[in-house]
Amino acid sequence: MKKIITYGTYDLLHYGHINLLRRAKALGDYLIVALSTDEFNWNEKQKKCYFSYEKRKSLLEAIRYVDLVIPEESWEQKRSDIKEFKVDTFVIGDDWKGKFDDLKDLCEVVYLPRTPEISTTQIKTDLKMTDKTGGNDD
Repeated sequence: MKKIITYGTYDLLHYGHINLLRRAKALGDYLIVALSTDEFNWNEKQKKCYFSYEKRKSLLEAIRYVDLVIPEESWEQKRSDIKEFKVDTFVIGDDWKGKFDDLKDLCEVVYLPRTPEISTTQIKTDLKMTDKTGGNDD
């Protein structure tokens, strides 16, 4: 069985996330998603999530491509997760290209292209603009 692992926040889940998860799962048989906890997002990434960790976890568990969701609590845990879960391939969006090459001594590292027209940051920005302009007539 070929195991894949990916990491992320997955807040305001959208089709770009689904595309990444689908393509990650296609690389193997079993997909593990390490989901950033609320504390990790706030303390390390200075990100406040709209949905709590538990709600984001429930959403991910409902996706057919995802086999297991584990908490991501630190940047350093990737090496131990790869060893503990006997991971064959580490997958992450190509906006991180080169940042995790140090894991290549443990497993294959794959940077997948992002879905270009969508991001959680863009959604949040668009929602703020809609709020300021009084709505969208679309």
